[in-house]
Amino acid sequence: RRVARDGTSIMMRRMLTLYAVAVLAAGASFAPAGARAAAPQQRSQAPGYYRMMLGDFEITALCDGTFPLKVSEVITGIAPKDLDAALARSFLSGTIEESVNGFLINTGSKLVLIDTGAGVYFGPIAGKLLASLKASGYRPDQVDEIYITHMHNDHIGGLVLDGRAAFPKAVVRASQKEADYWLSKVNRDAASKDAREDFDQAMAALQPYISAGRFKPFAGNATLVRGVRAVAAPGHTPGHTVYLAESQGQTLLFWGDTMHVAALQFPDPSLTDNYDADPAAGIAERKKIFAEAAEHGYWVAGAHLSFPGIGHLRSAGAGYIYVHANYTSMRGVGGK
Repeated sequence: RRVARDGTSIMMRRMLTLYAVAVLAAGASFAPAGARAAAPQQRSQAPGYYRMMLGDFEITALCDGTFPLKVSEVITGIAPKDLDAALARSFLSGTIEESVNGFLINTGSKLVLIDTGAGVYFGPIAGKLLASLKASGYRPDQVDEIYITHMHNDHIGGLVLDGRAAFPKAVVRASQKEADYWLSKVNRDAASKDAREDFDQAMAALQPYISAGRFKPFAGNATLVRGVRAVAAPGHTPGHTVYLAESQGQTLLFWGDTMHVAALQFPDPSLTDNYDADPAAGIAERKKIFAEAAEHGYWVAGAHLSFPGIGHLRSAGAGYIYVHANYTSMRGVGGK
């Protein structure tokens, strides 16, 4: 062995040096908080997607973001104290974070997107659907068809990116009644000044697809691809449409804007939604859709249910209880 002048072996001195370095490093890690800069808070979420199987179909929920919603300005027909109490039971206050969700169906032969989120129309708090789509493993150019529940800006804004079609190969489909209403210059000019922006945004979002011959409206109830059909559900808008996906005896109902505030409208589906063009028709459709989903055990997917927005309804007196999907890592998934 080589020995230093103080009698310590060279190997031992190296070991002591390494030990000292380790002690100093450990000491630094336990230093008081004020001794070093704290890691900054990130204040962001990961790109949002959630995946499940519906029979042979793969379903992917896509998060477009959230926006603040003052509930008392949307839901009427309930006393303020009762509204506050109902929100408190769900640990919510008067302003909630409202999710904006889109949904992807891979049938095995077609890749179908239902609604596209807000795009730029809600600013930086939304417009994240494309990022979520890419994070989920898909590309915009792989989307074959896009089904629009209705033409409010938080459902069609994501159709365009920098003025061009965000989905370069997709065919866009929506109810003919919806198209006739929102894409009409006569209706736009007859609307109030504030409402004209809604028409302008719908026209701008659809125009690249119309120009390319890839906007194909349908009339009434229609089967669009194998296992996916459209069902008219007017009230929220003149041509509001829900979509049913069915595979291997399982059904998922994509209900668009059938409801907006789960804490209030599940217990009492008769509460009026100020976003509805025809509130009475909107209430009737909501009651009908809730009842059918609960009776038949359908999966349901809502554009404004808290992400991922997929679950079941169970009857509870005059109202319903929403049971969100149980999380799965996709291994051996398939049942109800």
